Amino acid sequence: MSLRARIVKRGETIWAGAMEKYEIEAFLVLAEELHFGRTAERLHVSTARISQTVAKLERRVGVRLFERTSRRVELTPVGRELAESVRPAWAQIADAVARAVDAGRGLSGVLTVAFTGPAAGQLVVGIAQTFRARHPECEVRIREAHLADVAPWLRTGEADVAFTRHPFDQEGLALGPELITEARVLAVAAGHPFARRSSLAPDDLARVTLLRHPDSLPPALREDLAPARTPAGLPIEAGAVAGTSNELLTLVGAGAGAALVGAHTRRYAARHDVAYVPVEGLPPVVWGLVRNAGAASARVRAFAEAAAELMG
Repeated sequence: MSLRARIVKRGETIWAGAMEKYEIEAFLVLAEELHFGRTAERLHVSTARISQTVAKLERRVGVRLFERTSRRVELTPVGRELAESVRPAWAQIADAVARAVDAGRGLSGVLTVAFTGPAAGQLVVGIAQTFRARHPECEVRIREAHLADVAPWLRTGEADVAFTRHPFDQEGLALGPELITEARVLAVAAGHPFARRSSLAPDDLARVTLLRHPDSLPPALREDLAPARTPAGLPIEAGAVAGTSNELLTLVGAGAGAALVGAHTRRYAARHDVAYVPVEGLPPVVWGLVRNAGAASARVRAFAEAAAELMG
C-alpha cells in the first residue's frame, strides 16, 4: 500500500493546507541536508525548532520519517516516499506564488546575479546592460562567487541566479540556459615537461596528478573539473584539494599538481609560473545559468531570456 493510501486509510490529512508552510520547508530541507544543524542554518531558526517541527510532523503521520543516530540522519522509506511526493508539488506552489507576486508588481525590485570567474563577470555585465535597457524599473546587483558559494547563495536567496560552470546537479537547483562553451586546457607548472608541448591527448592526463575540488560541489561538477579516469579508462591520480581558482593555480605553479581549466584562463590568469596546454579530444567546458528551482521569478526569467538572446 502506498504512503498516500496508508494516510487516507488512517484518516490523516497531512496533505495540502493541513501541512503548514514551515513544516514543509523544514521537512524538505532536512531530507536534503540530512543534518539538523545545516537545516536550521539554512532556515534561520534554531536546531531545537527543526527537531520539534519534525517530531510534530511524525506524530501527525504516525510513523518515523527520519532515523537519527549520534552520527547521522537518514530518511526512512516512508520519509523518502513523502519527500518524493511533496517536493514537486511544493516547487510548483512556490513558483505559482512567485508568478502571482510578479504579476502584481511587474519587474520592479532587485535582481541579484552571481558569477564565478572574471570571464563570466564580463559576460554578466553585458547581459545586465541588455536587461536594464528592457526593464529599467529593476535594479541589477552583481556579485562574484566562488564555486562553493553558488548553491548556498541560491538556496538562501543571497543570489537569484548565477552564471557559472555546468553541470550543477544539486537537488533543488535548475540549470539553463547553457550559454557558451570553450575548449579545455591543462594548467601545469612552467617547468613541467608538458609545458613544452603544443597540445596533449586525453590519455596524457594519466601522467599527471589532478588537483581536486571541495566535496561541497556537486558530484558531476567535481568529476567534470577533475575526472578520475581518462575517456579510455586510464586512472588519473588525485591530488590536493583547492578551495578557490587562485589557490588552484598557486598549487599548480608550485608543482603540487595540474588542473583542467577552460581556455579563457590563459587570458584572465596569465602567470609566469603556469603554462596552459590545450587538450585535444575532450568535451568542451559548458557555462550557463543556475537558479533555485522553486524560485523562478519574472525577473530571473527575463534575465535568462536576455542572456539567451545576447549569447545566442
